[in-house]
Amino acid sequence: MIDFKELPKEELFGQGNVGCKGCGAAIAGRQAMKVLGERTIITIPASCMATLGGNNTKTTWGVPFYHTLFECAPAVSSGIRAALEIQGIKDVHVVSWGGDAGSADIGFQSLTGAAERQEHMIHVLYDNEMYMNTGGQTGSQTPLYAMTSNSALGKTVHKKNMLAIMEAHGIDYVASANIAYPEDLMAKFQKAAAKKGFSYIHILAPCHRGWQIKPEETIEISRKATECGLWELFEVDEGKRTRTYEPSFTPVADYLKSQGRFKHLNEDHISSFQKSVDTYYGRGE
Repeated sequence: MIDFKELPKEELFGQGNVGCKGCGAAIAGRQAMKVLGERTIITIPASCMATLGGNNTKTTWGVPFYHTLFECAPAVSSGIRAALEIQGIKDVHVVSWGGDAGSADIGFQSLTGAAERQEHMIHVLYDNEMYMNTGGQTGSQTPLYAMTSNSALGKTVHKKNMLAIMEAHGIDYVASANIAYPEDLMAKFQKAAAKKGFSYIHILAPCHRGWQIKPEETIEISRKATECGLWELFEVDEGKRTRTYEPSFTPVADYLKSQGRFKHLNEDHISSFQKSVDTYYGRGE
């Protein structure tokens, strides 16, 4: 368990970033760095997180930060780990941190390669469920029916299950996380950092612009996703799967109707979401 009183007061990410107000990605970065600490090297592909992290000679990161091409952050992290090993440096966390495109789509080839090789590193997918750095387009992590800038009628196919895909690699550690549950999120980074092989953490990190919510609602909406059952919090620790938080099962409608991207849904759409949650958790009749 995480003792918040024992966390360092120093901020290794967050101060002076140029993210939007209420940016879920920035919140995730700040929470994770409280656990990872200063002996960390970060690689980030093209994404909002790379942009808000800084450019040229200025950065909001208090650790080494490399801005990579879209498709290769895990590959660059693999190289960094190899260089550290050659030098006999063992106490540095190597982390690639990508958005939807840089992890699940454009960057998937280097991610799956690093996982297959069991590289000693952590990969983070901060999931805002759209390609927000380039205007809010649909990606594989966009949920069914969600409206985006290039899908005004809503996405017609289901979201790719990246957690299941990464679990299938047989890696040391796989976990979902949510910025509205910082204790759970930090505990998972603590576990991942202690592993000798590859770890994958998938964080729900809402974007108020893409989700069409108020900036001050980021945490509230993120919490609703877990409480209604649509965003399960769990971990697979060396093959053992454990749910790390039991939701209260608030109505799925409360979550969907609080976002502009789902404003076009009718009662049948909402009922289908509710039915899928009830079936998954064994709450059906």
